[in-house]
Amino acid sequence: MGQVLHGSATTTEAVRRAIQLRQESVRALAKRYGVSPTTVQKWRKRSATADAPMGPKQVRSTVLT
Repeated sequence: MGQVLHGSATTTEAVRRAIQLRQESVRALAKRYGVSPTTVQKWRKRSATADAPMGPKQVRSTVLT
């Protein structure tokens, strides 16, 4: 079974891992993988390659009052 990406994900876990491991410049990696330099910088800062959870931070009740 394949990985599940959220709707606005621009990279896969394999690309994120490659971004974190390669020593190329931010601009070169952005061009190589077809993403923005901001995306490269974001994934270089993170320690994991998993998507961040999307949605509200605090879960609200779904029961009507």
